[in-house]
Amino acid sequence: MSSDTPAHPVPAPDEPVSPPAARQQPGPVVPAHVPAARVPIARDRGAPTAGRPSLVIVGAGPRGTGLLERIAANAPELYAGSVLDIHVVDPYPAGAGRIWRTEQSPLLWMNSEAQDVTMFTDETVDMAGPVLEGPTLDTWAGLDGRTFAGRPQQGAYLRWVYERAVAALPPGIRVHRHACRAVRVSGSRDGRQQVWLEGRARPLLTDTVALTLGHLDAELDPEQVALAAYAREHELVHLPPDFTADSDLSALAPGEPVLVRGFGLAFVDLMVLLTEGRGGRFEGDRYRPSGQEPILYVGSRRGVPYHSKIGYDWEGERPPLPRFFGPAEVDALLARPDGHDFRRDVWPLIEKELGFAHYHRLFAAHPERTRTPWPDFEEKYAAGTGEEIRALVADAVPDPADHLDLTALDRPLEGVRHTSYEDLQRGLRTYIEDDLERRHDASRSPDLAVFLGLLSVYGQLVRLGDIGPWWHGFFSYLASGPPGPRLRQMLALSRAGILRFLGPDMTLTAEDGVFRASGATVPGAVVEARALVEARLPHPTVERTRDTLLRELYTDGAAATPEGLLAVDPADGRILDHDGTPHPRRFALGPHTDARGSGAFTRPRTGGPAFRQNDATARAALTFLRALSCRIAA
Repeated sequence: MSSDTPAHPVPAPDEPVSPPAARQQPGPVVPAHVPAARVPIARDRGAPTAGRPSLVIVGAGPRGTGLLERIAANAPELYAGSVLDIHVVDPYPAGAGRIWRTEQSPLLWMNSEAQDVTMFTDETVDMAGPVLEGPTLDTWAGLDGRTFAGRPQQGAYLRWVYERAVAALPPGIRVHRHACRAVRVSGSRDGRQQVWLEGRARPLLTDTVALTLGHLDAELDPEQVALAAYAREHELVHLPPDFTADSDLSALAPGEPVLVRGFGLAFVDLMVLLTEGRGGRFEGDRYRPSGQEPILYVGSRRGVPYHSKIGYDWEGERPPLPRFFGPAEVDALLARPDGHDFRRDVWPLIEKELGFAHYHRLFAAHPERTRTPWPDFEEKYAAGTGEEIRALVADAVPDPADHLDLTALDRPLEGVRHTSYEDLQRGLRTYIEDDLERRHDASRSPDLAVFLGLLSVYGQLVRLGDIGPWWHGFFSYLASGPPGPRLRQMLALSRAGILRFLGPDMTLTAEDGVFRASGATVPGAVVEARALVEARLPHPTVERTRDTLLRELYTDGAAATPEGLLAVDPADGRILDHDGTPHPRRFALGPHTDARGSGAFTRPRTGGPAFRQNDATARAALTFLRALSCRIAA
């Protein structure tokens, strides 16, 4: 589902599911080179019929599309010969949703190589349903696998996946598109549910509901409310957390300083739209300004951008993961009568797992940089903890550059001080240059092993529910950083004076009619500006989300975690009531839930936790609806 204020025109309500050729959308929906036999025809299968079992999917983006794909995959086994109406509700385009809609700047890239993007299962996914393989983005679009495709290309791929899933449904299952918002769900646990649509006097009556809402907007928190009020009072510019492609950046004037808080992927989008998006050009390692750019002063907690994407392929033996943090360890954590604490109980297991991935690769691919046989190291590593492991590593791996220090990785500028902002600029450029060199150097392949370890860990953490925000930020910083070319663009903008670094531990004040910012590395230095941009995504809790459906669901009795995520049964995604009881007719998947383990699409052959969740929810919903259908028939 999407925000309350669409950033582009939306189609009329009750849009029929029609063949691609009948739609008037800019650009091709399916590339011309794709064989006709692989191009499904998504079709409206008739109007809803009273008495037929039904399912409403609220949210038609990639997560809703993934659920629909799993319904199509499992229906021959679980729902053969039965009728069903599926209603898909979202004001944004089916498949792409809001985030991946094709009507956005092609300057905005995906954050993964095209070869690493798939919406299809394979044998590595631990699920009960059948594997239905399909093309990765690069195969489907005819791209070089190492390309970072534009988001409109991903939107077209997602639309094709949606259409293919609809076409694969058995004849008795009919799909109905409602291009509007769902604003409320009501109904008793043992009766039909009412899904109320914006602008409609009557609800959709349905037997089951699946909320695949995607990323949501949030009401401003107290700090943002105060900053917004201050900006209005002093005629300043304040852009709160938002999806950058939806932000109105026109108020950021050419040549004027702009404070930016946040150095992650939202900042990368902002940087692109305010430079290339305003007519500037990158030529090799230089940037030629258009004169329309503001001057960006960026800072954050770490003070550095996320680590570059790794620019080489894996070769040789992979570390056998999971090793120290797998299903058995998660079972033990879940069985603790007093619960578990992330830092005390979970993090040591993660740290050991990532260390194992790192050193397994170092010993296997670069034995000349070690001085202990791997079997001896592995035995002592498995038995050791804390200081014992650190002493083992110090003895077996002579070069400190080959040690894995997750604390130092998390705070790379801890204790660093510069005497001036110019020294800080040179220091940050050196840091980025070193990161680019390392992440494109295959001799540093333990970094890629740690990446694989992070993916493995994420797949296990899904079962633990809400573990707080720190892990997700740490994972993104290490494993989900920008493409190398984006960091090279940062360097060019820094040399051109368009981008300036504030450093770590950024502090922000609003006083004397301006915004002021400083960082820890240049003590006493302050930058003033009349514009402030919060370059980060909204953090919508169930109480603060702008999505009225989710907020009212919580008010009506749905459970939430301490972090404000919707609580669901990890087995099948059923929404939990306040007393912990799964609702028999309501499901939820995605980042607004405590089973938010991974993105809606993933790398091929990495287990795809989201695919496993989609499959479990599809099977649970079909099983429930099949039993209902049998009762109706009787």
